[in-house]
Amino acid sequence: MKTFKALSALLSYPSHDLQEAIPVIRAILAEGVVTPAAATALEPLLASLENGDLYDLQERYVLLFDRSRTLSLNLFEHIHGESRDRGGAMVDLLETYRAGGFDLAGPELPDHLPVLLEFLSMRPLAEAREILADAGHILIALAERLARRESVYAAVFEGLVKLSSADPAAEEAQALLAQQDDNPEDLAALDAVWEEAQVTFGPDPNAGCPVSRDILARMEPAPARAAR
Repeated sequence: MKTFKALSALLSYPSHDLQEAIPVIRAILAEGVVTPAAATALEPLLASLENGDLYDLQERYVLLFDRSRTLSLNLFEHIHGESRDRGGAMVDLLETYRAGGFDLAGPELPDHLPVLLEFLSMRPLAEAREILADAGHILIALAERLARRESVYAAVFEGLVKLSSADPAAEEAQALLAQQDDNPEDLAALDAVWEEAQVTFGPDPNAGCPVSRDILARMEPAPARAAR
């Protein structure tokens, strides 16, 4: 389903390729997998990515998703932290990818949400919704945390919550929502947290990795590439 591919791209580090692909993404979102209301709610994000200054967009992305553990796009961060259980969950997810004919390439961890959405784009819609539902409580927490910050990215997660049919009243979701948000501006506190627990499963997926390039290259019609 191209919709999951489009949502994956929107959650990727902003790049010239992503900016040029916004008209294609907008058209895909209008195809009906997400509701018209959800597509309309995404327009502020689409417009900002399409027309904003790239460096400002990248700074916004890093401040949200790279500096705040409570907004991490690595899903297992929210339920396993750096415990040993996370490694086993990673292996299980990799096996799911391989069984579905999806080879993970690049430095991103298997639980990186744009990677999961790319995989779901290869699966039937019913199966994709079922897999997404397994992460529904995390998506609910991320949607609420971003909404509290009045971030245009909240609409992506609100759309994913609807696709997953996740219940905000579920115990797992409420437990995550009860956690205190990180302050991405408190760099000293964040550095202390990251130093206490380092991800060792694979390469660092952060630091602005442009996952959108591979995703967008597989969209049809292919978006124009930035001149180099």
